Amino acid sequence: MRTIVMLLALGAIVSFGCGGGPQPPPFKPVADVKQLMQGAIDPSADVIWEATGTIISKDGVLERRPKNQAEWDTVRNAAIMLTESGNLLMMSPRAKDGDVWMKRSQEMIDTGVAAWKAAEAKNVDQLFTIGGDVYEACSHCHQEYMDAIKNANK
Repeated sequence: MRTIVMLLALGAIVSFGCGGGPQPPPFKPVADVKQLMQGAIDPSADVIWEATGTIISKDGVLERRPKNQAEWDTVRNAAIMLTESGNLLMMSPRAKDGDVWMKRSQEMIDTGVAAWKAAEAKNVDQLFTIGGDVYEACSHCHQEYMDAIKNANK
């Protein structure tokens, strides 16, 4: 009997210690996927894509690259926005499924982190290459979901 009482008391202590803790904050997604694309993802990707490259015209050759800390910060901030947008796409009700959608969102996160690191390192060549990776990540998702997203948001 004494053992049972001790086990019950121990169980109550353990469950009391493990059961508490703060509740997670209530998330309230406001923008749909199309709005998130237009307001955050597309503009952020554009900053990354437009940060590097070579333009050849009749006037000569223009090498695009961030020229100062403020321009590198702009690229870094766009990469951060792109990265975190991948997390926002995983939230219900935006998440279209638990399989491919999550993989494509993770691909956005991974390429965003890579762009972030390239901007932090001020590595123009790496940022240029990662711009292509960002494009591929976007294209993979669009190939799977763009028509469904367009139709759902009409």
